Amino acid sequence: MKIGIVCYPTFGGSGVVATELGLELSKRGHEIHFITYSQPVRLELLSNNVHFHEVHVPEYPLFHYQPYELALSSKLVDMVKLHGIQLLHVHYAIPHAYAAYMAQQMLIDEGILVPIVTTLHGTDITLVGSHPFYKPAVTFSINKSDAVTSVSESLKKDTMRLFDIKKDIHVVPNFIDLEKHLNSFTDCQRGMMANDDERIITHISNFREVKQIPDVIKIFYNIQKELPAKLMMVGEGPEKEHAELLADELGITDKVIFFGNSNEIDRILCFSDLFLLPSQTESFGLAALEAMASSVPVISSNTGGLPEVNEDGYSGYLSDVNAIGEMSTNALKILKDPEVLKKFKANAKAQSLKFDLHNIVPMYEDIYEETLKQFLVTN
Repeated sequence: MKIGIVCYPTFGGSGVVATELGLELSKRGHEIHFITYSQPVRLELLSNNVHFHEVHVPEYPLFHYQPYELALSSKLVDMVKLHGIQLLHVHYAIPHAYAAYMAQQMLIDEGILVPIVTTLHGTDITLVGSHPFYKPAVTFSINKSDAVTSVSESLKKDTMRLFDIKKDIHVVPNFIDLEKHLNSFTDCQRGMMANDDERIITHISNFREVKQIPDVIKIFYNIQKELPAKLMMVGEGPEKEHAELLADELGITDKVIFFGNSNEIDRILCFSDLFLLPSQTESFGLAALEAMASSVPVISSNTGGLPEVNEDGYSGYLSDVNAIGEMSTNALKILKDPEVLKKFKANAKAQSLKFDLHNIVPMYEDIYEETLKQFLVTN
Protein backbone atom coordinates (compact mmCIF):
# COMPACT_ATOMS: atom_id res chain seq x y z
CA MET A 1 0.00 0.00 0.00
CA LYS A 2 1.15 3.56 -0.71
CA ILE A 3 0.56 5.63 2.43
CA GLY A 4 0.99 9.36 3.01
CA ILE A 5 1.85 10.32 6.61
CA VAL A 6 1.33 13.87 7.85
CA CYS A 7 2.76 14.84 11.24
CA TYR A 8 4.63 17.50 13.15
CA PRO A 9 8.35 16.82 12.55
CA THR A 10 9.38 17.63 16.11
CA PHE A 11 10.73 16.04 19.30
CA GLY A 12 7.15 15.67 20.58
CA GLY A 13 5.50 12.29 21.03
CA SER A 14 3.16 12.48 18.02
CA GLY A 15 6.01 13.15 15.61
CA VAL A 16 8.09 10.34 17.08
CA VAL A 17 5.23 7.84 16.87
CA ALA A 18 4.31 8.85 13.33
CA THR A 19 7.91 8.53 12.17
CA GLU A 20 8.49 5.16 13.85
CA LEU A 21 5.18 3.93 12.44
CA GLY A 22 6.16 4.92 8.91
CA LEU A 23 9.57 3.29 9.18
CA GLU A 24 8.10 0.02 10.45
CA LEU A 25 5.41 0.05 7.76
CA SER A 26 8.13 0.47 5.15
CA LYS A 27 9.88 -2.63 6.51
CA ARG A 28 6.60 -4.48 6.10
CA GLY A 29 6.55 -3.65 2.38
CA HIS A 30 4.48 -0.46 2.28
CA GLU A 31 5.61 2.65 0.40
CA ILE A 32 5.63 5.58 2.83
CA HIS A 33 5.53 9.28 1.98
CA PHE A 34 6.11 11.74 4.83
CA ILE A 35 4.55 15.11 3.96
CA THR A 36 5.38 17.96 6.34
CA TYR A 37 7.27 21.25 6.61
CA SER A 38 10.64 19.71 7.53
CA GLN A 39 12.17 16.27 7.81
CA PRO A 40 11.02 14.49 11.02
CA VAL A 41 13.76 14.37 13.66
CA ARG A 42 13.82 10.57 13.80
CA LEU A 43 13.62 10.06 10.05
CA GLU A 44 17.31 9.30 9.70
CA LEU A 45 17.29 7.22 6.55
CA LEU A 46 15.35 7.58 3.33
CA SER A 47 15.03 4.55 1.05
CA ASN A 48 13.08 3.16 -1.88
CA ASN A 49 10.13 2.67 0.50
CA VAL A 50 10.53 5.89 2.54
CA HIS A 51 10.17 9.34 1.01
CA PHE A 52 10.00 12.87 2.38
CA HIS A 53 8.17 15.74 0.69
CA GLU A 54 8.61 19.22 2.13
CA VAL A 55 5.66 21.58 2.37
CA HIS A 56 6.74 25.09 1.37
CA VAL A 57 4.64 28.02 2.57
CA PRO A 58 5.32 30.98 0.26
CA GLU A 59 5.64 34.41 1.81
CA TYR A 60 2.88 36.77 0.72
CA PRO A 61 2.45 40.28 2.17
CA LEU A 62 -1.34 39.98 2.26
CA PHE A 63 -1.17 37.36 5.03
CA HIS A 64 -0.12 38.30 8.56
CA TYR A 65 0.13 34.56 9.28
CA GLN A 66 1.08 32.34 6.35
CA PRO A 67 -1.67 29.78 5.50
CA TYR A 68 0.01 26.44 6.26
CA GLU A 69 -3.25 24.47 5.88
CA LEU A 70 -3.65 25.78 2.31
CA ALA A 71 -0.06 24.91 1.41
CA LEU A 72 -0.38 21.46 3.01
CA SER A 73 -3.64 20.57 1.28
CA SER A 74 -2.21 21.63 -2.10
CA LYS A 75 0.94 19.59 -1.47
CA LEU A 76 -1.16 16.56 -0.54
CA VAL A 77 -3.08 16.81 -3.79
CA ASP A 78 0.14 17.03 -5.79
CA MET A 79 1.80 14.11 -3.99
CA VAL A 80 -1.23 11.84 -4.26
CA LYS A 81 -1.39 12.45 -8.00
CA LEU A 82 2.37 12.16 -8.54
CA HIS A 83 3.01 9.04 -6.44
CA GLY A 84 -0.35 7.27 -6.50
CA ILE A 85 -0.80 7.48 -2.73
CA GLN A 86 -3.77 5.33 -1.72
CA LEU A 87 -4.42 6.49 1.86
CA LEU A 88 -3.54 9.46 4.06
CA HIS A 89 -2.73 8.93 7.75
CA VAL A 90 -2.70 12.27 9.53
CA HIS A 91 -1.57 12.85 13.10
CA TYR A 92 -3.53 15.64 14.83
CA ALA A 93 -7.04 16.75 13.96
CA ILE A 94 -6.01 20.33 13.27
CA PRO A 95 -4.48 21.43 11.08
CA HIS A 96 -3.69 18.06 9.50
CA ALA A 97 -7.09 16.32 9.26
CA TYR A 98 -8.62 19.63 8.23
CA ALA A 99 -6.09 20.07 5.40
CA ALA A 100 -6.38 16.41 4.40
CA TYR A 101 -10.15 16.71 4.01
CA MET A 102 -9.76 19.71 1.71
CA ALA A 103 -7.23 17.74 -0.35
CA GLN A 104 -9.56 14.75 -0.44
CA GLN A 105 -12.40 16.88 -1.83
CA MET A 106 -10.16 18.41 -4.50
CA LEU A 107 -9.05 14.92 -5.53
CA ILE A 108 -12.64 13.62 -5.66
CA ASP A 109 -13.40 16.35 -8.20
CA GLU A 110 -10.70 14.76 -10.36
CA GLY A 111 -12.01 11.24 -9.85
CA ILE A 112 -9.28 10.21 -7.36
CA LEU A 113 -10.42 8.51 -4.13
CA VAL A 114 -8.13 8.69 -1.08
CA PRO A 115 -9.47 7.92 2.44
CA ILE A 116 -8.21 9.67 5.58
CA VAL A 117 -7.19 8.00 8.85
CA THR A 118 -6.82 10.53 11.68
CA THR A 119 -4.92 9.77 14.87
CA LEU A 120 -5.66 11.92 17.92
CA HIS A 121 -2.67 12.43 20.20
CA GLY A 122 -4.00 14.68 22.95
CA THR A 123 -3.01 18.31 22.56
CA ASP A 124 -5.27 18.63 19.53
CA ILE A 125 -8.16 17.56 21.76
CA THR A 126 -7.59 18.53 25.39
CA LEU A 127 -5.79 21.86 24.93
CA VAL A 128 -6.24 23.30 21.44
CA GLY A 129 -9.33 21.55 20.18
CA SER A 130 -11.57 22.33 23.14
CA HIS A 131 -11.00 26.08 22.70
CA PRO A 132 -14.24 27.71 21.44
CA PHE A 133 -12.39 29.19 18.44
CA TYR A 134 -11.30 25.77 17.17
CA LYS A 135 -13.99 23.43 18.45
CA PRO A 136 -16.19 23.52 15.31
CA ALA A 137 -13.18 22.84 13.05
CA VAL A 138 -11.97 19.95 15.22
CA THR A 139 -15.44 18.40 15.36
CA PHE A 140 -15.77 18.73 11.59
CA SER A 141 -12.31 17.26 10.93
CA ILE A 142 -12.89 14.22 13.13
CA ASN A 143 -16.34 13.50 11.75
CA LYS A 144 -15.16 13.88 8.15
CA SER A 145 -12.24 11.47 8.65
CA ASP A 146 -12.88 8.02 7.28
CA ALA A 147 -11.37 6.36 10.36
CA VAL A 148 -10.28 7.82 13.69
CA THR A 149 -7.88 6.42 16.28
CA SER A 150 -6.75 7.66 19.68
CA VAL A 151 -3.63 6.69 21.57
CA SER A 152 -5.45 5.78 24.79
CA GLU A 153 -8.86 4.90 26.16
CA SER A 154 -8.66 8.05 28.30
CA LEU A 155 -8.20 10.26 25.24
CA LYS A 156 -11.09 8.55 23.48
CA LYS A 157 -13.37 9.33 26.44
CA ASP A 158 -12.18 12.95 26.52
CA THR A 159 -12.86 13.31 22.80
CA MET A 160 -16.37 11.88 23.06
CA ARG A 161 -17.06 14.14 26.05
CA LEU A 162 -15.75 17.37 24.52
CA PHE A 163 -17.04 17.02 20.95
CA ASP A 164 -20.16 15.90 19.13
CA ILE A 165 -18.58 12.87 17.49
CA LYS A 166 -20.67 10.81 15.08
CA LYS A 167 -18.25 7.95 14.45
CA ASP A 168 -16.40 5.26 16.32
CA ILE A 169 -12.89 5.90 17.64
CA HIS A 170 -10.45 2.98 17.65
CA VAL A 171 -7.96 2.88 20.52
CA VAL A 172 -4.50 2.05 19.18
CA PRO A 173 -1.90 2.69 21.88
CA ASN A 174 1.44 4.25 21.24
CA PHE A 175 4.25 1.79 20.81
CA ILE A 176 7.99 1.41 21.03
CA ASP A 177 10.66 -0.38 19.06
CA LEU A 178 12.04 -2.60 21.80
CA GLU A 179 14.95 -3.67 19.62
CA LYS A 180 16.30 -0.14 20.05
CA HIS A 181 16.13 -0.49 23.84
CA LEU A 182 18.19 -3.62 24.35
CA ASN A 183 20.82 -1.63 26.29
CA SER A 184 23.44 -2.90 23.90
CA PHE A 185 25.98 -0.41 25.23
CA THR A 186 28.90 -2.35 26.67
CA ASP A 187 29.61 0.71 28.78
CA CYS A 188 26.86 3.22 29.56
CA GLN A 189 29.59 5.55 30.85
CA ARG A 190 27.53 6.12 33.95
CA GLY A 191 30.57 7.48 35.73
CA MET A 192 30.50 10.56 33.50
CA MET A 193 27.21 11.59 35.11
CA ALA A 194 27.38 10.42 38.72
CA ASN A 195 29.44 8.70 41.35
CA ASP A 196 28.96 4.99 42.01
CA ASP A 197 26.95 5.68 45.17
CA GLU A 198 24.58 8.16 43.49
CA ARG A 199 21.18 7.32 42.04
CA ILE A 200 20.37 8.90 38.67
CA ILE A 201 16.90 10.40 38.26
CA THR A 202 15.71 11.49 34.80
CA HIS A 203 12.99 13.67 33.30
CA ILE A 204 12.45 14.09 29.53
CA SER A 205 9.84 16.44 28.05
CA ASN A 206 9.22 19.63 26.09
CA PHE A 207 9.25 21.64 29.35
CA ARG A 208 5.74 23.05 28.96
CA GLU A 209 3.61 24.06 31.93
CA VAL A 210 1.52 20.87 31.63
CA LYS A 211 4.61 18.81 32.50
CA GLN A 212 4.77 20.23 36.05
CA ILE A 213 8.50 20.92 35.77
CA PRO A 214 8.74 22.60 39.22
CA ASP A 215 7.33 19.40 40.74
CA VAL A 216 10.14 17.41 39.12
CA ILE A 217 12.71 19.65 40.82
CA LYS A 218 10.91 19.51 44.18
CA ILE A 219 10.57 15.72 44.12
CA PHE A 220 14.23 15.38 43.36
CA TYR A 221 15.05 17.85 46.14
CA ASN A 222 13.31 15.51 48.59
CA ILE A 223 15.07 12.47 47.16
CA GLN A 224 18.56 13.91 47.39
CA LYS A 225 18.00 14.81 51.05
CA GLU A 226 17.67 11.07 51.78
CA LEU A 227 20.32 9.58 49.49
CA PRO A 228 23.05 10.72 47.06
CA ALA A 229 21.51 11.45 43.67
CA LYS A 230 21.74 13.40 40.40
CA LEU A 231 18.90 14.69 38.23
CA MET A 232 19.08 14.63 34.41
CA MET A 233 16.71 17.17 32.80
CA VAL A 234 16.40 16.52 29.06
CA GLY A 235 14.50 18.86 26.76
CA GLU A 236 13.80 22.49 25.89
CA GLY A 237 10.79 24.69 26.49
CA PRO A 238 9.32 27.69 28.28
CA GLU A 239 9.63 26.20 31.79
CA LYS A 240 13.35 25.43 31.54
CA GLU A 241 14.57 28.78 32.87
CA HIS A 242 12.14 28.57 35.81
CA ALA A 243 13.47 25.10 36.59
CA GLU A 244 17.05 26.34 36.56
CA LEU A 245 16.17 29.19 38.92
CA LEU A 246 14.29 26.84 41.27
CA ALA A 247 17.25 24.45 41.40
CA ASP A 248 19.46 27.40 42.30
CA GLU A 249 17.04 28.59 45.01
CA LEU A 250 17.01 25.11 46.55
CA GLY A 251 20.80 24.92 46.48
CA ILE A 252 20.97 21.82 44.24
CA THR A 253 22.39 23.32 41.04
CA ASP A 254 25.43 21.07 41.28
CA LYS A 255 23.16 18.01 41.33
CA VAL A 256 20.95 18.92 38.36
CA ILE A 257 22.15 18.64 34.76
CA PHE A 258 20.18 20.35 31.97
CA PHE A 259 20.92 18.70 28.62
CA GLY A 260 18.55 20.51 26.26
CA ASN A 261 17.16 18.43 23.40
CA SER A 262 19.17 15.29 22.82
CA ASN A 263 19.42 12.53 20.24
CA GLU A 264 21.05 10.28 22.84
CA ILE A 265 17.94 9.47 24.86
CA ASP A 266 18.76 5.75 24.83
CA ARG A 267 22.17 6.35 26.38
CA ILE A 268 20.76 8.69 29.03
CA LEU A 269 18.09 6.15 29.98
CA CYS A 270 20.70 3.39 29.99
CA PHE A 271 22.23 4.71 33.20
CA SER A 272 19.02 6.04 34.77
CA ASP A 273 17.53 4.53 37.93
CA LEU A 274 14.17 6.33 38.02
CA PHE A 275 12.02 8.43 35.68
CA LEU A 276 9.81 11.29 36.90
CA LEU A 277 6.67 12.34 35.00
CA PRO A 278 4.32 14.29 37.35
CA SER A 279 2.33 15.88 34.48
CA GLN A 280 -1.02 17.65 34.80
CA THR A 281 -2.19 15.36 32.01
CA GLU A 282 -0.76 12.94 29.45
CA SER A 283 -2.84 11.51 26.64
CA PHE A 284 -0.58 8.45 26.74
CA GLY A 285 2.86 8.98 28.27
CA LEU A 286 5.33 7.96 25.57
CA ALA A 287 8.29 9.27 27.55
CA ALA A 288 7.33 6.96 30.42
CA LEU A 289 7.11 4.00 28.04
CA GLU A 290 10.54 4.76 26.59
CA ALA A 291 11.95 4.83 30.11
CA MET A 292 10.32 1.52 31.00
CA ALA A 293 11.66 -0.05 27.80
CA SER A 294 15.13 0.80 29.12
CA SER A 295 14.30 -0.88 32.46
CA VAL A 296 13.69 2.42 34.26
CA PRO A 297 10.74 2.46 36.73
CA VAL A 298 8.42 5.47 36.60
CA ILE A 299 6.98 7.83 39.22
CA SER A 300 4.06 9.56 37.54
CA SER A 301 0.74 11.24 38.06
CA ASN A 302 -2.37 9.09 37.61
CA THR A 303 -3.92 11.34 34.99
CA GLY A 304 -4.99 10.75 31.39
CA GLY A 305 -3.50 7.68 29.75
CA LEU A 306 -0.68 7.20 32.27
CA PRO A 307 -2.51 4.50 34.30
CA GLU A 308 -2.80 2.55 31.02
CA VAL A 309 0.99 2.58 30.70
CA ASN A 310 2.48 2.70 34.19
CA GLU A 311 1.12 -0.04 36.49
CA ASP A 312 0.96 1.19 40.07
CA GLY A 313 3.19 -0.79 42.44
CA TYR A 314 4.64 -2.82 39.57
CA SER A 315 6.44 -0.71 36.95
CA GLY A 316 6.46 2.29 39.27
CA TYR A 317 3.91 4.30 41.23
CA LEU A 318 0.95 6.55 40.40
CA SER A 319 -0.11 9.57 42.48
CA ASP A 320 -2.49 12.50 42.19
CA VAL A 321 -1.26 15.59 40.36
CA ASN A 322 0.80 17.86 42.66
CA ALA A 323 1.22 15.08 45.27
CA ILE A 324 4.89 15.95 45.66
CA GLY A 325 5.24 14.37 49.09
CA GLU A 326 3.72 11.04 48.04
CA MET A 327 5.73 10.93 44.83
CA SER A 328 8.91 11.60 46.81
CA THR A 329 8.08 8.82 49.29
CA ASN A 330 7.34 6.36 46.48
CA ALA A 331 10.55 7.28 44.71
CA LEU A 332 12.54 6.54 47.86
CA LYS A 333 10.72 3.19 48.27
CA ILE A 334 12.19 2.16 44.94
CA LEU A 335 15.62 3.75 45.24
CA LYS A 336 16.73 3.00 48.80
CA ASP A 337 16.91 -0.80 48.59
CA PRO A 338 19.05 -2.19 45.72
CA GLU A 339 16.96 -5.36 45.56
CA VAL A 340 13.71 -3.40 45.34
CA LEU A 341 15.20 -1.22 42.62
CA LYS A 342 16.33 -4.32 40.71
CA LYS A 343 12.80 -5.77 40.91
CA PHE A 344 11.13 -2.56 39.71
CA LYS A 345 13.60 -2.29 36.82
CA ALA A 346 12.71 -5.80 35.67
CA ASN A 347 8.99 -5.08 36.06
CA ALA A 348 9.27 -1.86 34.04
CA LYS A 349 10.89 -3.75 31.20
CA ALA A 350 8.23 -6.47 31.33
CA GLN A 351 5.43 -3.87 31.26
CA SER A 352 6.91 -2.23 28.17
CA LEU A 353 6.71 -5.50 26.23
CA LYS A 354 2.95 -5.02 25.91
CA PHE A 355 3.60 -1.99 23.70
CA ASP A 356 6.15 -3.49 21.32
CA LEU A 357 5.61 -2.09 17.82
CA HIS A 358 5.26 -5.62 16.42
CA ASN A 359 2.07 -5.92 18.49
CA ILE A 360 0.67 -2.49 17.61
CA VAL A 361 1.57 -1.74 13.97
CA PRO A 362 -0.60 -4.62 12.63
CA MET A 363 -3.57 -2.89 14.28
CA TYR A 364 -2.95 0.12 12.03
CA GLU A 365 -2.58 -2.10 8.98
CA ASP A 366 -5.96 -3.68 9.70
CA ILE A 367 -7.53 -0.21 10.01
CA TYR A 368 -5.95 0.91 6.72
CA GLU A 369 -7.25 -2.12 4.84
CA GLU A 370 -10.76 -1.90 6.25
CA THR A 371 -10.93 1.88 5.74
CA LEU A 372 -9.74 1.67 2.14
CA LYS A 373 -12.23 -1.10 1.37
CA GLN A 374 -15.18 0.73 2.96
CA PHE A 375 -14.25 4.05 1.34
CA LEU A 376 -14.09 2.57 -2.14
CA VAL A 377 -17.40 0.77 -1.63
CA THR A 378 -19.25 3.89 -0.43
CA ASN A 379 -17.73 6.27 -2.99
